Amino acid sequence: MTRARLYVLLALGTACSLQQTSDQADTAASVPGRQAVRTWNANTWQPPVVDSTPDDPFETAVYRGLAILTHTPDSLRAYVGGNLNCTSCHLDEGRRVNAAPLMGVAARFPKYMDRSDAVVPIEDRVNYCFTRSLAGSKLPPDSREMQDIVAYLSFISRGVPVGEHVRGEGMVKMPALRGDSLTGSKVFAENCARCHGTDGAGMGPFPALWGAKSFSIGASMARPERAASFIRHNMPFDKPGSLTDQQAFDVAAFITSQPRPDSPGKENDWPSGGAPADVPYNTKGHVATHTPTLLPRVTNAAAAIVGAPASVLKSR
Repeated sequence: MTRARLYVLLALGTACSLQQTSDQADTAASVPGRQAVRTWNANTWQPPVVDSTPDDPFETAVYRGLAILTHTPDSLRAYVGGNLNCTSCHLDEGRRVNAAPLMGVAARFPKYMDRSDAVVPIEDRVNYCFTRSLAGSKLPPDSREMQDIVAYLSFISRGVPVGEHVRGEGMVKMPALRGDSLTGSKVFAENCARCHGTDGAGMGPFPALWGAKSFSIGASMARPERAASFIRHNMPFDKPGSLTDQQAFDVAAFITSQPRPDSPGKENDWPSGGAPADVPYNTKGHVATHTPTLLPRVTNAAAAIVGAPASVLKSR
């Protein structure tokens, strides 16, 4: 083979390789989700805004889902035991960072949850909120209302690649501090009672923090550390971030020590062990250091248990 011919073949091979790379890039860009993976940036991504004048069935479902989340007791009275809306915790329509945002959540389900020791679909996660945070009953997974909620969660997750995480996801982990409920009662009176009432029952759009209309003991917010994180970064509502870490823990200690609805089946949480130290009820291998007075459920207790997914195969 002559040197000139070898150069020609090498040049053709390089050109083919370059063309193949270009074709692969074009193909990746044409496949839904592929381009999002290549350009994903959690710091610049923003969830889309819901159209208030929907013009197709999916947009209508998204709009209905948002309405349910922002007016939950009014929309689904039979399924809510308290006076909280979903957006009482998932602030700004689930868009506020460090306030358990809902944006991007659809990209992370199905997922394994150690509290249930199972891989669960997003419908189960929604029902954990209904049965625990709203002290209510589970929605039928195939109901229109459930699918409207899922449609909204999917909509504000658009552009987030499967398995990726968004900025400000969840709630910030707090330092290892111990709250004082007596001090917390004073901080509460000075900073929180003007919205939530001196009795913690809530006023107007502001939800109950304890009592029969509040979240159940099985809610994440019943844990002092989780409550402290939410308070530290989002409360008081008119002056978020104005309390110190210690003040947030003191208020959390005061709030979580108050009576609240029971959570049926809570003793089966973390069936493999490993419950966080501040979980306020006994589970496998965990003895609670504090348990508030438990109140009876307003809704059907049996409908408040979301079982782990079960196999259709019968054991022999």
